[in-house]
Amino acid sequence: MHPPTVEDVARAAGVSRQTVSNVLNAPQRVRPETRQRVEAAIEQLGYRPNRVAQSLRAATSRMIGYRIEPMHPHALGSMHDRLLHALAEAGRAADHHLLLFTADDPGDEVANVDALHRAGAIDGVVLYGIQSADPRPAGLRHLRIPFAAFGRTGADDAHPWVDIDNTAGTAAAVEHLVTRGHRRIAFLGYPEGVAVGDRRADGWRTALDKHGLLDGSRHLDLRGEDSLANGARLAEALLDHHTPPTAVVAATDTLAAGVLRTVRQRHARLAVVGFDDTPTAGALDLSSVRQPIEAVGHAMIRALLGPGGNEPAGQLLAPELIVRASSALP
Repeated sequence: MHPPTVEDVARAAGVSRQTVSNVLNAPQRVRPETRQRVEAAIEQLGYRPNRVAQSLRAATSRMIGYRIEPMHPHALGSMHDRLLHALAEAGRAADHHLLLFTADDPGDEVANVDALHRAGAIDGVVLYGIQSADPRPAGLRHLRIPFAAFGRTGADDAHPWVDIDNTAGTAAAVEHLVTRGHRRIAFLGYPEGVAVGDRRADGWRTALDKHGLLDGSRHLDLRGEDSLANGARLAEALLDHHTPPTAVVAATDTLAAGVLRTVRQRHARLAVVGFDDTPTAGALDLSSVRQPIEAVGHAMIRALLGPGGNEPAGQLLAPELIVRASSALP
């Protein structure tokens, strides 16, 4: 027995083949009662449209390119993996799927996207990990390839982008600690020049300055590799200072977990807040700033596939501070 066809659905619903096609591809063109009749016939017959044929007719692949990156060997959790899952879910809801590829560097990524787009394998691409002076947006604009970016270059972001308000996230962490009586609040972050890390440091500075606490805390701003070992090492340096902090805001949960390890080994009193709210944060009872990654995935897909093509469409999403035992007490 052959699978049901469009013609079978048309006969069962008493409509033309074109009406069935309109219900599948442009339902707004069909009267509600007719659409319901066709949808009932589709359900009854178990018809499944041929997406490959549809894509060929519409000159679209319904595929979105996404460069996968190896997990950082020292990281406790990967926002990259969470975003990948969120994009796949949001893409499926929009009848699109992800095509994953690898690249050696930003230039190689642009070249790969160009080749995939020319071959008709993808309709557009999502860029991850945007940095200051990132060459990828300009390269894709030059090639006229649709894209949306997670993050901002901080310069001419004349393309669809979605980002987390990282500055607001660390500012909220500082406000939380100030309300609990802390006045010497340290910051552990990425080396200067990493866009996300710089914005998180800005939030720490801005919130301290608001409360008149910045001058007494400038020496408590330490930077380094995002690793558990480095977080522990930097925590040692903070605790050994002649005016040690009573609290720490870390740019990642990995750094924060390293701080907790040192704190527990030395039986010290130090409130700690991380960033990203990875599963590790929950396991360690670590307060952390949660990124709305599921909302990011849906916003990215809308920015890429929505009307307007590559017109500027920036969206800044608010993170949420999750308070746990690591910072809850005064």
